[in-house]
Parts: sequence; C-alpha cells; structure tokens
Amino acid sequence: MSASKAVIRLIEAQRTSDGAGVTLYRSLGQSQHVRLDPFLMLDEFGSDRADEYIAGFPAHPHRGFQTVTYMLAGHMLHEDHLGNKGHLKSGGVQWMTAGRGIIHSEMPQQESGLMRGFQLWINLPAREKMCAAGYRDLDAAEIPVFESAGLVVKVIAGELQREGRQIRGPITGLSTEPIFWDVHLAAGQCFEERLPVDHATYLYVYEGEIEVGATPDRVRARQGAVLGEGEQVRLHARQAARALLLCAKPIGEPIVQYGPFVMNTREEIERAVRDYQSGRLTA
Repeated sequence: MSASKAVIRLIEAQRTSDGAGVTLYRSLGQSQHVRLDPFLMLDEFGSDRADEYIAGFPAHPHRGFQTVTYMLAGHMLHEDHLGNKGHLKSGGVQWMTAGRGIIHSEMPQQESGLMRGFQLWINLPAREKMCAAGYRDLDAAEIPVFESAGLVVKVIAGELQREGRQIRGPITGLSTEPIFWDVHLAAGQCFEERLPVDHATYLYVYEGEIEVGATPDRVRARQGAVLGEGEQVRLHARQAARALLLCAKPIGEPIVQYGPFVMNTREEIERAVRDYQSGRLTA
C-alpha cells in the first residue's frame, strides 16, 4: 500500500484587499515566509456585493512569474499592453506568463451578482524569467472533467489516471510540471491519486471540510495545507466539500520579490523597477 501524504502545515487564509479594493482571502503569499516553492501566492475572491469587487484590478505590471486565474462565477475582462483581450467567465481559466514584462488589467464586466474565483502565482526559473510574455484563455468547455459516483475532478493542468482513463489537462509542457485540479467530493466520498514524489503539494479547501491522509488531518474551508512526503494523496469528505489540489516541481532558486516583480537578485528587482519607470519593462 502506497504511503499517503500528511499535513505538515496549516495556513489560515487572511482577509485582505488588493487591486483597487477587491476583497479577497490570501493563504500562500501572506508574507514572503508563507510560500511553497514554486507557488508564490494563492488568493480566493468571492462576493455578491459589488462594492467588494467592482473596482477590479486596473492596469499594473508583472515580471518573472506566471499567474493563473480560475473563475467559478462571474465575468472578468483581461486587457494588456500587447493589445490582447480575454474574457474570463464562469468555469474558465487564464494561464498567463508575465516573463520579461506585461502590463495588464483585470476588470469586472458585471455590476451585480456573484464574482468568485482564484488567482495563483507560480514562479519561473531564472532561465525563463525574461522570456516573452504570453497567455492562454480557456473556456469551461475546454477543461476536461472526470465524474464518478459523487466525485468530480476538473483537470486544468497535469494528468489524472482514473478507471483506466488518462485525463490530461490543457496546460502542458511547463518546466515546473504543474498539477491544478478542482476536486469536488460528495458526502462520504474518498479520492486517492498518485502524485510525483519530488513535487510540492498544496491543498486549499474552499467549501466544507476534508480529511487528509491515513491519520487523518482535517482541513476546513479557507484553510490551506502543505502536504509532506508520500506517493499519493488521500482525501475524504464526511460532508460535501470542494478544494484545489496544486502540485509542482520546486525550482530551488533564490527569490527576491518587490510587489509585482519576482526575480532572483535585488539587482534584477532594481532593474525591473527602472524598466517600468522608464517604459522599458515590456521591451
């Protein structure tokens, strides 16, 4: 029997705001000491009060990492300095590589109703930090879903092996080899799956409560759990629950962050700031 990963650290998501005043809950990224290589930050946003999201995220820069925006409900418009526009709607994903530089905005396209989703920041290795910027928009219909007897897994990145099927997410070929699954468990349902033993694993529960591992350890809504060594993950829900399961290959390089810039040295950060101030960030 394969050893199951256990919880080695619980992280309570903290209520905060970002952008022009969007209310959100931040687990990874609360400080520079609350990270899990290569994951830099994970935010959950969700409100049916327009004043908590309507101001959105006006134009701002990034350099040196990737952002993944996953919408559960609502409509957000991405626009960037390259002239690209992308409509993020319920169930959709945008996987953006900031690379050497991008200036973009993310603005709600609704004046009322529920806006809910997540944004994940994933670091890039030094050799890729100055690559060309780019992104991929995925509609909900482009994301494969496994469903069976009270279990639903939306496979955004990585491969899921279930019942003799190989379900591959649309995001592939990245050096950190990320897994990004949205796992829904009905009451009494158990989910077990093998994961790469050398990858970092993070579970973020956003509805209900999940028991992790053989012990088990309990993880409640708006808690993140860093999982330890083991060949597989085992999740059990006494009541219906939903969670993001994130897994990726650590980079193992120094991280120096200044707001929206994530590089390897202070000198590189200073250069990013100068480039932005002089209009050369994206050149």
